[in-house]
Amino acid sequence: MLKKTIHITITLLLFASVSCSEYNKLVKSTDLDKKYEMAIKYYEKKDFVKALPLFEELVTVYRATTKAENIQYYYAYTNYNMGDYTLARFQFQNFISTFPNSVHIEEFAYLNAYCYYLDSPTYSLDQTDTKAAIKELQAFINQYPKSSRLTECNNIVEKLREKLERKAYEIAKQYYSIGDYKASIYSFQNTLKEFPDTKYSEELSFLIVKSNYLLAINSIETKKEERLTATINTYLKFIDKYPKSSYLKDAESMYTSALKIKQRIKI
Repeated sequence: MLKKTIHITITLLLFASVSCSEYNKLVKSTDLDKKYEMAIKYYEKKDFVKALPLFEELVTVYRATTKAENIQYYYAYTNYNMGDYTLARFQFQNFISTFPNSVHIEEFAYLNAYCYYLDSPTYSLDQTDTKAAIKELQAFINQYPKSSRLTECNNIVEKLREKLERKAYEIAKQYYSIGDYKASIYSFQNTLKEFPDTKYSEELSFLIVKSNYLLAINSIETKKEERLTATINTYLKFIDKYPKSSYLKDAESMYTSALKIKQRIKI
């Protein structure tokens, strides 16, 4: 059994060595037709590592020829399948501008936007690619309103917006947690304005009341009355919108306290 295993291992190593040697000869070869043929074969076998260098050479050599569109098509997809979404979207964009009448235009317009989505990081990181993905997907939706990909695009946009929503929510909560109540009020209000249907709406509305209250009671006397009034007003808006809120007891307590403190100031 051991001898058989060793034999198989040696055979595989020899095959890999020969295969590697043949590939190196192909890369160094001047036979472009052979390279074109093999690049497509490697691609179809999903051996993108070997296909990529061949397509990189061919895309330049065959520029402005009848094979150019096909080569650029495979080249873009090779980068995409290797997970290099930044380069892939560049190639998709390049294909669109080079072959505006191609049957692949809608496909590549979608994939360009989809690559931004795939590059979009977790909510805690910079969201430049997330915003770019939304912009590109919306452009696709506007350009191809009858596309079969429309539902998928709308679902992706919703996911991306949820990520931006979470980012805004966490930033606002961070201001609140460090006691910067002026900044937290502004951030909570902006989040609600930008994402009016956010699942955090009730919590954020309550935290606006609480931030106003904490800002007021920690203010200097000359600013206290004005900020207590803001607390009272935000409370009234809160209970009008969420009369059965789970935060109601705490909100009422701050409201009552704000009224009492404001009354003492006037005396």
